[in-house]
Amino acid sequence: MPSAAERTRTLVQSTCSAVLLVPGVETIRPEQLSPQARVVGPDGEVFLLFPADSPAVRAATHAQDDELSAVLEITDVAPVSVPHRIRGRAWVSGWLTCAPGIAEPGGMMIRLEVGEIHVDDLWGATSVEPDEFARAQVDPIVAHEAELLQHLHSAHGEQLQELCGLLGERARDAADDDSATGGRARVVPLALDRFGLRVRFTGARCFDARFDFPEPVRDITELRRAMHTLFEAASR
Repeated sequence: MPSAAERTRTLVQSTCSAVLLVPGVETIRPEQLSPQARVVGPDGEVFLLFPADSPAVRAATHAQDDELSAVLEITDVAPVSVPHRIRGRAWVSGWLTCAPGIAEPGGMMIRLEVGEIHVDDLWGATSVEPDEFARAQVDPIVAHEAELLQHLHSAHGEQLQELCGLLGERARDAADDDSATGGRARVVPLALDRFGLRVRFTGARCFDARFDFPEPVRDITELRRAMHTLFEAASR
């Protein structure tokens, strides 16, 4: 399974929505504190791109001796329609400064020196040490995850439904609950990473199931093979 540090690093460098919370900084529009881009530096610091005239840049410009505290809040929402759609949140707190020499036309990078990290996601809630975060790798599937989950949802519904056969008694219990109410459990792809696929069964009862790959995948080619093996096992 991915470590908490890997999951958080992946969230920070993904396209999930994010907002920078800076005490004392007021905005006219909430989106003024949403970075246009974010990247993790070699020492685990987080660089955030904002318009040059944004409240966050103004605050960082006037910060003295790294005393301006801030929290980067990231919200991860499933890319397919599913009950309880928020998959997780992460909070990266630290101190803001400007990043001299790092800028784009009309924009400026500010630097968040990381002090504390917390993540609350599908795996559970925990803290992450800054040095673990700095060393962690981004999941290689994250850039393609949303598109892949949407494709699975729209084009492979029957194969997803067959995954019930791999759950044994758990699936039968869910099926009994749904037959009692005249319905059928729906299987929705919820999350995908290099270690496996997570789906959500929705019906009379709503629960998640995780299907791990035999070994972690390194790219899309290996992912396709792993998914083919998983669906093949479910169809037997």
